[in-house]
Amino acid sequence: MNLLRNKVAFVTGSSRGIGAAIAMVFASEGAKVAVHGRDREAVSAVKGRIETVGGRAIQVFGDVTRFNELEAMRNQTEKELGPIDVLVTNAGGSFTKPGPIEEISEEGWRASVDGNLTATFLTIKSVLPGMKERKNGNIITISSAAGRRPHPQSPIPYSAAKAGIQILTQDVAAQAGPYGIRVNCIAPETILTERNQQRIPPAQQEALANQHPLQRLGTPDDVARAALFLASENALWITGILLDVAGGAVMC
Repeated sequence: MNLLRNKVAFVTGSSRGIGAAIAMVFASEGAKVAVHGRDREAVSAVKGRIETVGGRAIQVFGDVTRFNELEAMRNQTEKELGPIDVLVTNAGGSFTKPGPIEEISEEGWRASVDGNLTATFLTIKSVLPGMKERKNGNIITISSAAGRRPHPQSPIPYSAAKAGIQILTQDVAAQAGPYGIRVNCIAPETILTERNQQRIPPAQQEALANQHPLQRLGTPDDVARAALFLASENALWITGILLDVAGGAVMC
């Protein structure tokens, strides 16, 4: 329980799934965590789970596509926990169905780009200045295997937004490195979150698992453990990387 001892972590989209797993793992390693989401009951549940095992957490609520709300969450976190040492920009999702590009609505495109790429940009924009001032910090962005390889069934707006997050991460890493700030990106493949377990039939889960060299689908904890490594001092000389957490399904 020492890898992130006394560090302050802000994990967006941490009320369930990958974000909740990251919040829990960070807290188990000594971090004080700001848990964020839109579902107040779900956020409260994650906070309660952290506190049950002796961790420290607060709840923050706001729209990550609105800079003023991100500033309010950052201010609350700093007031209650202290300056943010580790930022994980996990909030996002796919807001269109797979299909031909000409059938994608402008609204669907904007929702996916705003909910993923713009949200990541604005969250970093809010937190990075304080890290630069302190000359210390760690940022982890969350992309997707969908942004790593083309596929005819990919939801194009989501894939494009996630690919944008990858180059955004590396550009920020290049800018922030001289300030002692590390910035890295994780790209998960299919993860068996609560939602995916309900959405993907068992037979399809098995078929998808067989497409991976490791012959299984990922879990939120798989991503959380990768995030813990990047957030810890075990990765002190690592910045600007794109880490595929994909069971071997993405090799390049």
